[in-house]
Amino acid sequence: MPLHATAPTKSHGASTGAMLVLEDGTVFEGESYGAPGETFGEAVFSTGMTGYQETLTDPSYHRQVVVMTAPHIGNTGMNDEDPESGRIWVAGYVVRDPARRVSSWRSRRSLDEELRDQGVVGISGIDTRALTRRLREEGAMRVGISSTETDPEALLARVRESAEMSGANLSAEVSTREPYVVPALVSTGSTDRRTLRVAVLDLGLKANTPRMMAERGIESHVLPATASLDDVLAVSPDGLFFSNGPGDPAATTAQVDLLRGALERGIPYFGICFGNQLFGRALGFGTYKLKYGHRGINQPVLDRTTGKVEVTAHNHGFAVDAPLDAATQTLFGTATVSHVCLNDDVVEGLELRGDDGALKAFSVQYHPEAAAGPHDAAYLFDRFVDLMVSSSMVEEVAQRPSRDRVTGGEA
Repeated sequence: MPLHATAPTKSHGASTGAMLVLEDGTVFEGESYGAPGETFGEAVFSTGMTGYQETLTDPSYHRQVVVMTAPHIGNTGMNDEDPESGRIWVAGYVVRDPARRVSSWRSRRSLDEELRDQGVVGISGIDTRALTRRLREEGAMRVGISSTETDPEALLARVRESAEMSGANLSAEVSTREPYVVPALVSTGSTDRRTLRVAVLDLGLKANTPRMMAERGIESHVLPATASLDDVLAVSPDGLFFSNGPGDPAATTAQVDLLRGALERGIPYFGICFGNQLFGRALGFGTYKLKYGHRGINQPVLDRTTGKVEVTAHNHGFAVDAPLDAATQTLFGTATVSHVCLNDDVVEGLELRGDDGALKAFSVQYHPEAAAGPHDAAYLFDRFVDLMVSSSMVEEVAQRPSRDRVTGGEA
């Protein structure tokens, strides 16, 4: 396929030239932004006009080159309060017009400085509208950014040799290495209700998620992505939570087996994003790769259980293949689609109910922790609390001699 050269636009700050090449041969020329060098990944676009610091530090963006559709990025700089993890995870960063100066009192350094310090290669001064339209028309594809290569054909050859997202099992690469506990905030929640304990499988967990749980009286025991069912049961949990994360859900099998074991034991479950996809696979549904995915903080979703429309934060390139208007009998109960995207009818949530109609487990494809993003979906954490409180498992656990005793084996 012939190369499609695009003239660079003028940007501020960087003086070194850079080049972006998509795997279909499309070329964009601009200026180096962030660290000099070369990088490869899957090209995706995010429609958020703000929240770039949370986007950069979201582990779900591992191995992805993020194109910002908003033209002006970096004006609030980088602070020490808003990161969603301990580092920047994006493989590369693409902006049209980087801010010339930082204007927020909370900023500690500029976005450009942070990208350089963490070795993140980027490009600025290109037509991000044209690039986004290309990705919408042709789909997400591999991309390379280089400030050292001058031959587009040579860079294109390396792009086509780079790893694809389909088939990639990445959760262990972004997960915590050791378990840790985020305590409940005892000053919140009902005074006559004991602290709930949740086993959180970190598949790419964002920091705001356990904070949201803590505000609702939940003690989060965060476990590595490689944790076993015995590790989960050793927590003596009232519920199980699977986080967001990167990669292809079809390539992730151990966590699906863990979840099936938990569902067999009646442990209440809540999953978000990647956790929704793995829930779907645990129930027997397939998953598939979206043409260009949902990424941003302005996606409309219908909660079919309430009839309400939420504006939500998304970051996913895969989705669950489940019937929108039919219930499915599974090994664990009856599964239905609870949430749907109003833009394209993609499955955005699942529910599992028992023979008595009681809710047993649920998940959503988007990010109710909303960092960054609107708070429309925060009620889902309350729904999880209600599920755990109402489940028979809470009564069983409450009758145990000591909740501080760590046990193994089956619950």
